[in-house]
Parts: sequence; structure tokens; C-alpha cells
Amino acid sequence: MRLERLGKRLFCALLLAMVLPGLALPDDVDALKAMILSMAREQAASEARIAVAGVRIAASEAEVARLKAVEKSANERIANLTSILKVLQRTQHGTRSERLRLAIDDEQASFAFEEVETGLSEIRSELDRAVGNKPKRAPRPRKGFAAHLERIEEVVEPEIPGDCEGLEKVLIGEDRSERLDVEPPKFRVIVTRRPKYAFRGRDGVVQALAPAHIVESGLPTERLLAYIAVSKYADGLPLYRQEAIYLRDGVELSRSLMAQWLGHLGFELQMLADYILECVKEGERVFADETTLPTLAPGSGKTTKAWL
Repeated sequence: MRLERLGKRLFCALLLAMVLPGLALPDDVDALKAMILSMAREQAASEARIAVAGVRIAASEAEVARLKAVEKSANERIANLTSILKVLQRTQHGTRSERLRLAIDDEQASFAFEEVETGLSEIRSELDRAVGNKPKRAPRPRKGFAAHLERIEEVVEPEIPGDCEGLEKVLIGEDRSERLDVEPPKFRVIVTRRPKYAFRGRDGVVQALAPAHIVESGLPTERLLAYIAVSKYADGLPLYRQEAIYLRDGVELSRSLMAQWLGHLGFELQMLADYILECVKEGERVFADETTLPTLAPGSGKTTKAWL
């Protein structure tokens, strides 16, 4: 027994001396065992932390890859829109030898510029959604809506916590926001109120969350966005014409602002557009536009035949 105990003691001492040279080791076997078990637990904890860190690193690398893909797609579309913008600018302001021989009037040019601005706004929406946790911008002063517009108030009441059932609630304030809405052909203003309540005998304030909207913290309701989009794309009303139409009712909406709204709307509808495209490609035949136009051939001073 003594030899066996002595052998265990020498083995533990030798093991610790190899792992931690220069460390003062106890002579008691039980103390050595406790030290070894403590070291094993620390090693296991370190390995667990390393595993968690590895999972986080893998998730971070996947997120970086996703953001790079979004950025690449956005850069490609920005380059495409920029090239379109340069062509339009050349048709309007270039020298006679550089101008394209296109019969583009001011209305058509305004429509084309609107499309470019809408596309850029859609890309910004996609980038904002991809980044996430975007800091909220500081509130900007807004012009009040016309006084004659109808106000419809919507009160969003919060859910009452279970421990507040039966207690008297006291209205101590509310958040109030106004968004422009339209019920063709009449504009109106949707007033959303979110009361804040405190309860006697209980700390804390209860308030409903703000409803989600396509244009966050923006002026338009979803009904107004749909109306502008249908007027533009289905009824052939460019935004500069809609701007004049709405102004007759005392509502000032600039074409650039509406173009930004349509960019947000286009981003939200991208999933539907992709589905429609897949359905179109499943057809036996697909229609293609073969409209021709002259295109400047660089360096030759001549134009070549191109297709839209």
C-alpha cells in the first residue's frame, strides 16, 4: 500500500512538474488531485469559450459575406443608373456632335430622371435593411398639413399587464403623429395617438408600440403610396404631373420626395417582382422589345444601330 501510494504521489508530482515547471507542489496526494481537477475544469471552460468564439466568428464571417453580396449588387445597379443618367445628360446638355439623335422632350426627360432617382432610393432602402440597427435621424421640422384636410384619429391602446388588471389607469401623456393619407380623389390626414398610462400603486409607464410602416417615420400612408404608384405606372401620370394635381388640393408633394417613396415601395415589392419574373420565364415564349435607336460610336464620330 505504501509503495502504491508513493507511486501515485510521484506520478501526480511529475505530471504537474511537466505542465507547470517551477510551480510549488503539495506533498499530499489529495491536494494534488484537487489541483489536477481544478486545472481540468479550467481547461474545459477555456475550450468552451473557444468554441463559442468560433461560432461567433463563423456567424460574423457569414454576415460579412452577405453584406458584401448586397454591396456588390447595389454597386452594379448604381453603376447602371449612373450610366443611364450620363446618357440623359448628354442628350440634353452635350455638344451637337455628342448628343444622341433622340426626340426626347422635357416631359420624357423628367420621367427618365424620376426613374433614376427612384432606383437610387430603392438601393438605399436595401442597404439600410441589410445593415440593420440604423441610427434614427433627428426629427426635422415639417410644414403643417392644410387645415381643410379631414383628420381621422386612430388611438392605439397598449395591452394591460396582468398585474395591473383592476387598477385605475391614469392618462399622463401621449405621442401624436400625423401621416398623409388619400381616399381618391380626396386627401385626408391620419392622426395616430398612442396614450401613455401610469397605474396607481405601481411604478412604470405603459404605451403601445408605434405601428410599422413602409416609409418609417415618413409622411405617407400605405394607401397613399399605392395611389401614387398606380397613378404613375398604371395610369401614365409622371410624378411631376401628380405634383401639379395634388397642389390643386393644397397638398405640396415634390416629385423628388415621391420618387424616394416609390423607391421604398419598390424594395418591399421586390419579392413579388421576382416571383412574377420566374412565372414569365416558365412560358414557352417571352416577348422582347426590339426598338432601335442610334448610339454614338466613340472615336469614329458616327452612330451605330442599337436596340433597347
